[in-house]
Order: sequence, then structure tokens, then C-alpha cells
Amino acid sequence: MVDCIVKNWQGEEAGNALLDLRVAREDAAAHIVHRALVRQMNNARQGTVSSKTRSEVRGGGRKPWRQKGTGRARAGSNRSPLWRGGGVIFGPKPRDFSVKMNRKERRLALRTAFQSRAEDLIVVEEFGEQLPRPKTKDLVQALTRWGIEPGSKILLILSEREEMVYLSARNIERLRLISATNLNIYDILAADRIVATTSAIAKIQEVYGD
Repeated sequence: MVDCIVKNWQGEEAGNALLDLRVAREDAAAHIVHRALVRQMNNARQGTVSSKTRSEVRGGGRKPWRQKGTGRARAGSNRSPLWRGGGVIFGPKPRDFSVKMNRKERRLALRTAFQSRAEDLIVVEEFGEQLPRPKTKDLVQALTRWGIEPGSKILLILSEREEMVYLSARNIERLRLISATNLNIYDILAADRIVATTSAIAKIQEVYGD
């Protein structure tokens, strides 16, 4: 259980929010989070890279020179892997890199990773009404007031997509905006600071709190 201080648009304390997620045992936490991270990164791979073997390279049907009498090494094809322009030995071929993981394990890993970032979590009040029109400068200033250093990698979590917030945030370097229902292990671990609204925390508690 984590008790988080809630900040308003001006950066002042405005209350508290409780984050209580069921997490993995301490001795197994690192292992299950690592497995979930490896799974996500592997599943993101396309696996479409392909190289040609000697049988797939164009040409090479005729024996370059006769077997004996030339003084050169015997050769049966000019598309041998030993030749320039030849095939590739043990080159990459299309394959499926996906890794399976049980749904309960994935959700446990996600809860464990999120709650482990509690020290880097900043909870703020809803601020959609503070941005009646897209204004990147206002959002950058608000992030500074919330105690985020310039240049930090930020994960901004909202309960649901808000157009004005999205338009204000999309041009901020190193900031990623996601909804509370689209949490993923990589973004949680990669961010330097995590900013979540009070409704996003409630949504996370509702969706992942089993």
C-alpha cells in the first residue's frame, strides 16, 4: 500500500491518494517483471528479416571452370558462400519471436512494476480544464511546478484520452502519454518520472486491483 500526495495545477499539495495493488513476493518480483519485459520486447519484433542461401541467389547454374587441370581450387558454382555475391551461411530467416506468458502472471508483473515506481510517481488533480486550447508551454511549466526536471523521460497517465491534453503533450520531447487501461511494463520501467491523474489512479486500482 502506497500513500501518494496529490498536487494541483500550481504544484501545491491538495490531498492524498491511495495506491493498493496486489504485488508479487519480494523474492519473485524481479524475476516475473523481467519475464514480462522480455515478453513485450520480443513480441514487438517483426521477425521479417531474411537472407538468401546459395540455392536462392540468382545465377550460379554453370560450373565456373573444369574440375581439373586449371591449377585453381575446384568450384561448382559462383554463388557459393565463399564467393562474392554468393549465398549466406546460417543467415537470418523469417521467424516468430513471440513469447507466451499467462494472463495472471502478466497482470501481476504489471502491478508489481507500477507499485515499485511509487517513489517516482507524481499524482496530480485533473487538469484538462486548465488547457482550454492546445498549449505546450503551459503543460511544460506545470510539469516543472510538479517537480520534474527538464529533460526527464516522462510517462503521463490519464484515465481516458483528452484531446486538449494530447495536443499539448504531443510535442514535448521524451514525454509519452497513455491511458490507464493501456499500461505496459516497458513504459513503466523506462520512464524517469511517472505522472498520473487522480482519476487514472482510481482507474488503475479498478482495472488492475484484483
